[in-house]
Amino acid sequence: MRRMSQTFLDTLDTPAAIVDLDRVERNVQRVATYAREHGLRWRPHTKTHKTAELGAMQVAAGASGVTVATVLEAEVMASVSDDVLLAYPPVGAHKLARLMALPSRVRLSVALDSHEALEGLARAAREAGRTVGVLVEVDLGMRRVGLRTPEETVALARAAASTAGVAFRGVTFYAGHIRVPQAELSAAMQAQAAALATFVGALSHAGLPPEVVSGGSTPTLWRSHTVKGLTEIRPGLNVLNDRNAAVIGACDWTECAYSVLATVVSTAVPGQVVIDAGSKALVKEEGLAPGYGALLDRPEVVVKNLSEEHGLLDVSGTEWRPRIGERVRVVPNHVCVSVPQHPRLHVVRGDEGVAAWEVTARGW
Repeated sequence: MRRMSQTFLDTLDTPAAIVDLDRVERNVQRVATYAREHGLRWRPHTKTHKTAELGAMQVAAGASGVTVATVLEAEVMASVSDDVLLAYPPVGAHKLARLMALPSRVRLSVALDSHEALEGLARAAREAGRTVGVLVEVDLGMRRVGLRTPEETVALARAAASTAGVAFRGVTFYAGHIRVPQAELSAAMQAQAAALATFVGALSHAGLPPEVVSGGSTPTLWRSHTVKGLTEIRPGLNVLNDRNAAVIGACDWTECAYSVLATVVSTAVPGQVVIDAGSKALVKEEGLAPGYGALLDRPEVVVKNLSEEHGLLDVSGTEWRPRIGERVRVVPNHVCVSVPQHPRLHVVRGDEGVAAWEVTARGW
């Protein structure tokens, strides 16, 4: 029996995070083109990939800056962008000190929703001799963070505009509660636009017209232009995409650029295949379809359950029966939580390995 030639993927220990560079490049160009055609600034959220190389690729393609969720992400992404938005209120002297230590060339902005966070930020900025932009976060239905009334928003914006060390630049929101099929998006986007207009209108009436109105997500990305007044979009996971995005039609399955390479380790239970990628590699997060992921080249084969080191594939509805030792690639439900479980991303074009990118911002 002739032995098949070994590919790059065969040389990797599993589980391993794999990034398809051809797909990434197409994903990046698609959103860059969309933003340019609709006159929107594109500030990708780098919490998805936490990788300097991918951030640099997005900036090179036309991103106006980057969005980060942690101070560590800000420190890493400051190496590839001079314009950083921390979309999370920095609370605590240590975090503020690290934030103020970013290079002076970085135009730093922070999203917040409280006078307490504003006062701490302003004090740290004054002590560091810099001015930090403030985006007041408003709640358009997510019910996580953000001010819920125009009156509160105006009061916080006025405080930011009159406090040394900070400068009021606008408002931000995240509509992460909108995760519906693309065909059902119209009503949700109309409601979002109407709610946003009340906040922007109140600010303008108070003499505080927002320079920046920042929002967007991957599920709503391709309808962002229908939200009147929006100036900036912050999609994150669309650079890699995942099973959830594909389920709702925010991307095609062929646009899923991230997968976890795993090895078949057991076929003892009928109708089931066990792989060596469990919850520590894929993360046990329920998605918008049953299971915790699906095979990249066989999306009908679903990860039906996860233990820490075991992934259970349901093969009861297919004739595919892999051998022990066979390799598979799993697209997880949610890419943003899977990536930081891995120290590096193995980058491929087809079967050829072209790079290994450290997930430098994966810690706290």
